[in-house]
Amino acid sequence: MIKPKLIARTMTATCALFVLSFAITEPARASSHLDAPLIILDPAANTTDVYAFRSNSNNQKYLTVALGVYPFEEPGTGPNRYNFDDNVLYEIHVATGADIAAGRPTFTYAFQFQTSYKNTNTIAQSFLGVVNNVDDANQNLTQRYSVTKYSKSSSKGVTLFNNVLVPPNNQGLVTPFYNQGDNGDNPAREGVATHAALDRYTRETIATNTAGYKVFAGQRDDGFFADIQSIFDLDFTFSGPNKPFDSQGGFNLHMIVLNIPISELGGEKQVVGVYVTTSRQRVRVLRNVNSKNPKASPPINSGNFVQVGRQGNPLFCEAFVAIKDKDFYNQSPPTVDSDVFKTYGLNPELAAILGLPENLKANRTDLAGIFIPDMIKVDLSTGPARLAGGKNPGAAPDDPGFNRLGIFGGGPNMAGGPAPDVLHSTVQPGFLNNGTLPGGWPNGRRFGDDVTDIAILALLSDLRNPASPILATAPADPGVDKVDHNDIGYNKVFPYSPTPLNGRNHEHHE
Repeated sequence: MIKPKLIARTMTATCALFVLSFAITEPARASSHLDAPLIILDPAANTTDVYAFRSNSNNQKYLTVALGVYPFEEPGTGPNRYNFDDNVLYEIHVATGADIAAGRPTFTYAFQFQTSYKNTNTIAQSFLGVVNNVDDANQNLTQRYSVTKYSKSSSKGVTLFNNVLVPPNNQGLVTPFYNQGDNGDNPAREGVATHAALDRYTRETIATNTAGYKVFAGQRDDGFFADIQSIFDLDFTFSGPNKPFDSQGGFNLHMIVLNIPISELGGEKQVVGVYVTTSRQRVRVLRNVNSKNPKASPPINSGNFVQVGRQGNPLFCEAFVAIKDKDFYNQSPPTVDSDVFKTYGLNPELAAILGLPENLKANRTDLAGIFIPDMIKVDLSTGPARLAGGKNPGAAPDDPGFNRLGIFGGGPNMAGGPAPDVLHSTVQPGFLNNGTLPGGWPNGRRFGDDVTDIAILALLSDLRNPASPILATAPADPGVDKVDHNDIGYNKVFPYSPTPLNGRNHEHHE
């Protein structure tokens, strides 16, 4: 087993490290995308990552939330496509006030999709030619969706959006405008800093309503980066051939992104919790092909929706929850977390696998404060999140002050790390150091947060003890797993998630 000092040798500096407990005593996730046995059999309902952060746009203050599904989409496959599932209910939940500690949603945003074809007498399921604009005559398969807001204070839902278009997947020659130079032979566009610079298909499918909400749903590059292969090979030196290796590099997924006006949530002087679920209807009937029914018929789905997937913070189900409870996690609400799953935060098995000292193996109230209940906690009084751009040529640069380690790596007025007076601090909700702490997991989660490094550093550091040293990497250090950036730059404007990779021109290894 690797000892903590072996990882510490890869680090050239230490800095103060702040963990958010938000004064919630019972209480925020990286993802291998294969976190529980049952859900990997249902990729369209399999959640990959959840993002939640404070953003500003056009003088409006937003909570930006995002849900990724359908992991490991190989770009450019055919003739059938990866898509959202018409039979899955995708939901983003936001908790405020006492609902956070209770593990229940205050508001729920439900997404339902509908698929149609212009021509079913063809093998060309998605594309009949070059798509010049979304849903033109050459986009054979088109998806549309609705968004309904539910509140615990009302039994009736409110429709926020209806009949919103989903852009086509990035195939290559038939979807040239996703790609550099509007050329289907070129790699996908790097992340941009302005709405006008977004690709045509993305621009055409961003919708805004009169209440100020903004929404997008479609295929994107998988913006999570980490050497997951080494972690589950129990190689915490992250060494060997073909390293560093981004296990999610080169794959796409499907992403839902929603901007919620902070005024709709009750203002910015508060902490909110965010988690997501996927659900299917209770009964599914398959129909035989016979003399009375000579053609294949789709299954009949009926009954109430039943939850099949759940996700909040990175890493929790994959790296903390034991096999016997993984499927139950996906089927249960966060209201049970304090009773059922808190022990996994308090007594993380990963600490034993890492060979940590006894005092870091048990009673980890610091970790339980992040993961229980399993919601990403976002302090809305924090200023707009500093955003990642990208390191690749042509990508928009990172915002000044952006650090991939989030609040663990520093922020405004904290070059190199948080100031010593906030070391190991417990603060009141809504007033994190007068709003000067930066956004970044576990104060929300942005695209570009190196959540694997953050989680491992938190495990190695005793965040309960103000006298204990806290490990962190120097700004130039590639980090714990040596994977420190995504394979394509992020967008610094809505929908923030990176452009989907071109099926004709992409790589799976950096």
